[in-house]
This record gives sequence, C-alpha cells and structure tokens, in this order.
Amino acid sequence: MFRHGPSCLEGPVSRTGYRWSGKEIPAESSSAPSEIRTELVERIRREIAAGHYETTDKWEAALDALFQRLHDADFQA
Repeated sequence: MFRHGPSCLEGPVSRTGYRWSGKEIPAESSSAPSEIRTELVERIRREIAAGHYETTDKWEAALDALFQRLHDADFQA
C-alpha cells in the first residue's frame, strides 16, 4: 500500500497550492492576455453589426477545419 502526502497532487487540487495556503496567486501565472486588441475588437463589432462578419468563405474554412479534426480523431482512436 502506498501512502502519499498532501502535496503529491499537481495542479489546482494540490493542498500546497495557492488556494489552500491562502497566498495570493503570482501575477505571471495569470492566463488573461495582457493587452486587448481594441482595433480588432471594434472592426469585428462593426462587421457583425453590418452583417458582413460571417461569410461563406469563413464558414467553409471552419467546416473544413472541423472535418479535419474529426477525421484525425477517428484515426487516433
């Protein structure tokens, strides 16, 4: 029988992690992007409002990518 201490788990479940210890999470471990690309956000909002964001080419590219992922997943299983 193996006995593992409270710090044998890695990740957010570990008792030595920041959530259990009450320490603050360091800023560098944040997964939020540091900059918001406001020009891009505004351009996309304008395109959505004008009804030009979803194009046939974008839909076909998305469907092709989805098909490829499903195809690849079938061969990995």
